[in-house]
Amino acid sequence: MFHAKSVEQLIENKQDLFTKMSEQIWEYAETAFLEKQSTQYIIEKLEDEEFEVERGLAGIETAFVATYGKGKPVVAFLGEYDALPGLSQKKGVGEYEPIEKGGNGHGCGHNLLGTGSFAAAVAVKDYMKEHGIEGTVRYYGCPAEEFGDGKAFMAKEGVFDDVDFALCWHPGPVNTLFKMKVLAVNQVYFRFKGRSAHAAASPHLGRSALDAVELMNIGVNYLREHIIPEARVHYAVTNTGGNAPNVVQSEAEVLYLVRAPKVSQVKSIYERVCKIAEGAALMTETELEIVFDSGSSDMVDNEVLDQVMEKNFTQIAPPTYTEDEVAFAETIRKSLSEEELNELWAQNLQNVTLARDFIDKENLDLPAGSTDVADVSWITPTTQAVTTCMANGTALHSWQAVSQVGTSIGQKGMLYAGKLMAATALDVMQDPELLQKAKDEHYQIAGKDKYISPIPDGVKPGLA
Repeated sequence: MFHAKSVEQLIENKQDLFTKMSEQIWEYAETAFLEKQSTQYIIEKLEDEEFEVERGLAGIETAFVATYGKGKPVVAFLGEYDALPGLSQKKGVGEYEPIEKGGNGHGCGHNLLGTGSFAAAVAVKDYMKEHGIEGTVRYYGCPAEEFGDGKAFMAKEGVFDDVDFALCWHPGPVNTLFKMKVLAVNQVYFRFKGRSAHAAASPHLGRSALDAVELMNIGVNYLREHIIPEARVHYAVTNTGGNAPNVVQSEAEVLYLVRAPKVSQVKSIYERVCKIAEGAALMTETELEIVFDSGSSDMVDNEVLDQVMEKNFTQIAPPTYTEDEVAFAETIRKSLSEEELNELWAQNLQNVTLARDFIDKENLDLPAGSTDVADVSWITPTTQAVTTCMANGTALHSWQAVSQVGTSIGQKGMLYAGKLMAATALDVMQDPELLQKAKDEHYQIAGKDKYISPIPDGVKPGLA
């Protein structure tokens, strides 16, 4: 069942639709749970492509599922479309030049990610119609991957429970399978409330909430020596209590991310962080409120599906680049520090501007991070691709990434990812034995423990 060439043609036939979508979502640049324009735009295009859309999944306004076909198997394409705050940047520019100071930008390329998954879903739908294939193809609109773990809330509500397998991808500086060191994470607010007073006339009457935040952060920094080295604990002070130093701050807030390889390890570290916060409140005689915002799991890999995706990397040729595209990528690389240029995702790429060759997992050195795709991977067999959408050495969550994912370099990687995912989906949909092998492997890893949501009961998405 060699259908890779057909899939390539189906995506190329509609590439204008796909590139325009990626450009429009890049322009919207909406952050977690606020992706209203992006959501509406994608839904309208899905309805144009004969998908039926259900909105407001898991009580989230910007979460939805679009369905074509009926019966088994059910394949899910996961789409993201949220941007990052503070990363505004003009596209196609090789130096830092924000469109709006402090504005949003697609520093992780989710304008491409959501569109690439859309392209794959549409191509599979078109192929199913043309060849009379039974089954169901779904596009899941998944908000707030960067801050808010939208898929984890969706998973907790069971929206992926009847999916037979899932596919996703991510923009990057290489072509490979997604083999990032995925860390489970808790995102939690610590809010302190004290008592204001004149800092000169009567400081003894005040109880500083800002002191509590600072003492908590100091305590957590001492904790770092006594947790596993693979863990990450970082924070941002989101409320300092005002900008008047002559007033004892009556309120202050800090947002923490606690990461570790396993959900159980995160839970243990998080409990210790909470004790430190309680100690800071005791020392300052302030009140403490702990607000759990979101969380996501560690990843369940699926070697069976990975092998199918890898096969399609070998059958579908990567994009080629024009002289202008290579020149722009070289300009981007000149803006990077020596350390950034050496922080490569794969070996033997030191002098490569735009990586085209497939990188096997033995030569990968992907950075650690967290993704709520992991929660889906606990429920159903899941595989992901990474394709070249930016110059080698580019860091995600940077202005350089924003600049590139709005250009033809990013769009070429997006279309390539769409082809890979569509071909992989059709391989599995038309081979019941292959799908069963993927499910058997998944059960051996995840089935014994089952999926346990890292999000406590009662926590609502985006309300912290």
